[in-house]
Amino acid sequence: MTRGTGIRVTTGNHWDPVIPGHLPGGQHGSVAGTRCGGSEVVVKLRSTFPLGRLRVRRSGYGAMQLAGPWAVNPPADQASAIDLLRAAITAGIDHIDTAQYYGPDLVNELIREALHPYPPELAIVSKVAVGSDAAGSVIPHDDPRQLRQGIEANLRSLRVGQLAAVNLRLPGDGRVDARFDDQLAAMVRARDEGLIAGVGLSNVSLGQLRHAADGTEIACVQNLFHLADRSATPVLQECIRRDIAFVPFCPLGLPRGAANPVLTSPVVIQTAGRLGVTPPQIALQWLLQLAPNILLIPGTASIAHLLDNLAAEDVVLDDQALRQLDGVSG
Repeated sequence: MTRGTGIRVTTGNHWDPVIPGHLPGGQHGSVAGTRCGGSEVVVKLRSTFPLGRLRVRRSGYGAMQLAGPWAVNPPADQASAIDLLRAAITAGIDHIDTAQYYGPDLVNELIREALHPYPPELAIVSKVAVGSDAAGSVIPHDDPRQLRQGIEANLRSLRVGQLAAVNLRLPGDGRVDARFDDQLAAMVRARDEGLIAGVGLSNVSLGQLRHAADGTEIACVQNLFHLADRSATPVLQECIRRDIAFVPFCPLGLPRGAANPVLTSPVVIQTAGRLGVTPPQIALQWLLQLAPNILLIPGTASIAHLLDNLAAEDVVLDDQALRQLDGVSG
């Protein structure tokens, strides 16, 4: 992991909270800071990694929770949801993960209402191959024609001409077969036609990833992975080898609540107390330090939790913490 590095610079009368791009010394990242007395500003270099054609901050935002439990309801307070999305951008987030079936349809509409016209550096990533029926239940929607329909529906609802990436959400059977090839071909066609900038894979097996990446460029992979479930480690390692962004979903563990194996872990709780931080910050920083290609998209419907999650970038896990956390399992 590239840890934040403090530097001191001077500016004129204008200061943008986040300036993405090339950093001193040839580094890549984003510069974040606040005015500290007159024109002097203390800034911190944020670690970044390519997500397809864009380079994004490694801490992003997953918008699923805006649709409530199981992502099938409108938010309890639409104004608060819009405020949260705007707060995310103000805080320097440039990677938002969404899906047309969140709500269904509602989360993309919230993103559009809150953020359109979008900042040019914002990477909006969606997923296809899943839909919802009249009752709100998630159902497969994954033949090549339906994949194209799903991509176009995201473009319409978000009011964009191109998405930074779209993930092909797989059922988890790990099969490399003619159907998988047909699905990949539909995604590649959408990229070649300019509808999406990058092809992503979600819930993918190691064999599927290798097969796909041998045939075309893969921008990102989204698999279940967190401190207490590391079963996708071979997929992560392949992504490291190929320089593919690895985006763990449910980075704070699954399920939520009392049965969560990460946030209720005595090791995580005790480590957080010893270091003076929160259990979510421990879990997120553990992921950030694990590999430089890991991008985080923790979800929340709370601005306070959003800022708490972003502050995980500044947490330092000492050797004792890393040894103890290595023993956490679900």
